[in-house]
Amino acid sequence: MVYEKIINSGRKFFCLLIDPEFHTVESVKKTASLAEIAGTDIILIGGSLTTRPLDILLDAIKSTIVCPVLLFPGNLFQISGKADGILLNSLISGRNPEYLIGNHVLISQFLKKTGMEIIPTGYMLIDGHPFSSVEYISNTRPIPSEKTDIIASTALAGEQLGLRLIYLEAGSGAESPLKAEAAAVIRQNISIPFIVGGGVRTAKDIRALYKAGANGVVVGSAVENDLHILRTLASVKKEF
Repeated sequence: MVYEKIINSGRKFFCLLIDPEFHTVESVKKTASLAEIAGTDIILIGGSLTTRPLDILLDAIKSTIVCPVLLFPGNLFQISGKADGILLNSLISGRNPEYLIGNHVLISQFLKKTGMEIIPTGYMLIDGHPFSSVEYISNTRPIPSEKTDIIASTALAGEQLGLRLIYLEAGSGAESPLKAEAAAVIRQNISIPFIVGGGVRTAKDIRALYKAGANGVVVGSAVENDLHILRTLASVKKEF
């Protein structure tokens, strides 16, 4: 199981987020292969607007690599039984009931039938500027990045509700990732793992988040722009 083997292992981990909207079968094979060679621990697949069927791309990825592939769905079109599991996100930073529980009800029976691993995840949108796609699609406001008390309390509430993972998202193309100071406050308040995505572009970004207490980081747009930085970014975890 992915959660026990990687997320609950006590070591830092590196995730690559693949947006299927930008990939063909050949390009996704190339990206996944380079990611595994670089030392990526988890491939996440999903995006805010994608409506393309995922089965073909998932088959391509699974035939190329052995590292786990988890769904990171932005909408109900992004559900497939071909992945190893799913980050079942509940948008706990917002107040839109569809993203808190509504969509989960609609897919619950399908997920049960697939038998895939389900990781209940508290998804938190943090203001990373500019206005993000997920903010628009979900119709929720992000938590201001300087409101570390609200961020930490929201993460703690997610843990108290029984969620097993917290995902803090600044949004694709964010000017900067979650601040290390906020990550440190979160680490002081929760005992479950948390990962950070959005605006993570450099080894310096990753190093600061790991040092502050993040268990994992998620990189997407930076790698889409330059596949060759994968090895550099994924290797930072070896320092911890």
